[in-house]
Amino acid sequence: MARLKELYKSQVAPALTKEFGYTNPMQVPRLQKIVLNMGVGQAGQTGGDSKLLDNAMRDMSIMAGQKPCITRARKSISNFKLRAGARIGCKVTLRGERMYEFLDRFISTALPRVRDFQGINPDSFDGRGNFATGVREQLIFPEIEYDKIDKIRGMDIIVCMSARTDEEARALLRGLGMPFRRK
Repeated sequence: MARLKELYKSQVAPALTKEFGYTNPMQVPRLQKIVLNMGVGQAGQTGGDSKLLDNAMRDMSIMAGQKPCITRARKSISNFKLRAGARIGCKVTLRGERMYEFLDRFISTALPRVRDFQGINPDSFDGRGNFATGVREQLIFPEIEYDKIDKIRGMDIIVCMSARTDEEARALLRGLGMPFRRK
């Protein structure tokens, strides 16, 4: 069992039950999924390099531990030299053990490697208990080898939870060890 899942069951869930006064164990907020999204806009442009998308998919599969799927453009936009159906990025949805393993690696090893890290913005919630953040480069993950990357890319990380409010979701992530910035 993943270390973060054991921490959730043994410490975080009882603390949330006590803090918010839940009467049913199913009311306690829990992680549902983590979605990683990496946009590679240059690959989708007319005359763009499709090798960029292949390298981005390779990097994402190393970070996530599962194969990403390709995202395609919905509409044509002439100013961006983009056609409908063009391959413009990749994404992966993590659930279960892989989700907890990724979150543990993100919190304990990747975030401390960010230069001048002050903490994660505590206001990055959507009002329904979901959390979204972004990283500027994939090199913060120790699995990525510096010599094998062709370009530095950022990515979005969205954590979906069963929490009904932002306060419940913030308490859940804080209990799991997410380093939020002080206000």
